[in-house]
Formats: sequence, C-alpha cells, structure tokens
Amino acid sequence: MALMITGLIVFFTAHVFAGFRAQRAALIARTGEGVYKGLFALVSLVGLVMIAMGKAAAPFESLWIPPAGFAVITKLFMLPALVLVVASNVPCSIRARVKHPLLLGVKIWALVHLMANGDLASVVLFGSFLLYAVVTIVRLNRREVGEEAPAAEYPLWRDIMVVVGGGLAYALIGLYHAQLFGVAIH
Repeated sequence: MALMITGLIVFFTAHVFAGFRAQRAALIARTGEGVYKGLFALVSLVGLVMIAMGKAAAPFESLWIPPAGFAVITKLFMLPALVLVVASNVPCSIRARVKHPLLLGVKIWALVHLMANGDLASVVLFGSFLLYAVVTIVRLNRREVGEEAPAAEYPLWRDIMVVVGGGLAYALIGLYHAQLFGVAIH
C-alpha cells in the first residue's frame, strides 16, 4: 500500500500546486506554458500509475462488508459521473450550467466506489479522491464569489455528443474494468 500512498501524494501534490495561482504563474513564466503542462501531465501520469500499481498490490484488509446493492448503485451513478468528466472537456450546456463538472464527476466516482468497497486500500484511495474533490470545490467556490457569469448557450448536439461520449466511456470501462483495474465488476 506504500506505493499507492506515494502515488496519491505525487498526484495530489501536482494538483494542489496548480491551485496556487501566483506560484503556478511564476513557474509558467520560467519554463513556458508547454513545458509546464507537459511536466504537470507527466507527474500526474506517474502518480496515477503508482496509484494503480499500488492498489493492485495492496493486501485486502476488510473493514466492512458492503451490502450487495451498493455494487448496483455504483454502476448506476458511474454513467452520470463519466458524462460530467466528458462535459468538463467539451464546451457544452452541461459544462456551462454545472459548477466544476470534473470535480463533481470525481466526487460521484469516489463516493460510490467508497460505498461499494470495504477494504482499507479502497478507503484510502477513494476517500482521498473524495476529500480532494470536496475541498477543491469549496476552495474554488470561495474564490469565485461574485464571479458568476450567465451560462453560455450551446447547440443541443454538443450535449448529445457529451452524453454519447460519457456512455461510450462507461461501456468501455465496464467491458475492460478487470483488465484496467484488476477488479471484475458483476
């Protein structure tokens, strides 16, 4: 589990640093935006690989036995979570109307996986992502007080594209969950 925790530290350190506007701007000024984005992506990817490898290697230490229904709830909520993640990357009405769609998608993902997994490694993994998303949304909402702009309007086809993209991601993750994450979904 040490590898997973190290990966979480690496991943979240990069993401927390990105929230410090002045320091991030100074680093971008020194390195250039392309180099900064490349380093951010590389550090994030290294952290994610460490998290995945560490979670796969972590011993199963049961804390509780989740009710069987939680697995179904997880499957139901993953579709909107993935639609929100896709919407965070595509200019569309969903993105314009939902505050922080990526973080909301991560919150949903983490919460439903936390409910459906009662082992220590899962609690550390999903609990840390849930905590990060909640704290970041609160921080962003405090920073954005008074910055509310009217929601932009986009053509309906963009939202349809986002829902189809989220559905495609949902289907692919469902089909390859065991190969990607070492855990079969039932």
